[in-house]
Amino acid sequence: MMTKSRLEAFSDGVIAIIITIMVLELPRPESHEWRELGRLWPTLLGYVLSFLYVGIYWNNHHHLMHTVRRVRGPMLWANLHLLFWLSLLPYMTGWAGESHFAPVPVTCYAFIALMCAVAYLVLVQAIIRADPSNHLLSDATGAGLKEWLSIAAYLGAIIAPLFGPGGVPVAGILLVAVALMWLIPDRRIERVLERKDSPA
Repeated sequence: MMTKSRLEAFSDGVIAIIITIMVLELPRPESHEWRELGRLWPTLLGYVLSFLYVGIYWNNHHHLMHTVRRVRGPMLWANLHLLFWLSLLPYMTGWAGESHFAPVPVTCYAFIALMCAVAYLVLVQAIIRADPSNHLLSDATGAGLKEWLSIAAYLGAIIAPLFGPGGVPVAGILLVAVALMWLIPDRRIERVLERKDSPA
């Protein structure tokens, strides 16, 4: 039976590879002038945003694993499901940046971001169902307000570019807003673990 540490180590390795692929795909300036580096700003901006997203998922995945006491098959598949969508971020980051944030690539990027969020929710539910006697994660997540706000923002980011180039900045603002909302590590799980470990 797979242990929690092996699941976490595998996930860490995949996430590290995803970040490596993203940075390796960054184009180099064609000359040694500042203006040439400035020409690449869409790709660099897309990399920064995607790096933040992957880092946020790695951070929150680390917190999730602290609540796990039993690893079951559905949890493994749910974890792979999350890693699958995260692995598409380098491809979408490159496409969106190279297109200078054209509407279709931005919509596709927002769709991948949405699917990452959905996959994360599926993983949370798989962990909760794997051990019904373990209430740590269910107590921590509660109604999942931040998760549902994120999904609503992602849906807005998908739809906005469909109305033309004017919707792209709106999508960008929504995507950045979600990243900022999750940038601080999720304290809900930490608080539940602290209560569990504190003396009665």
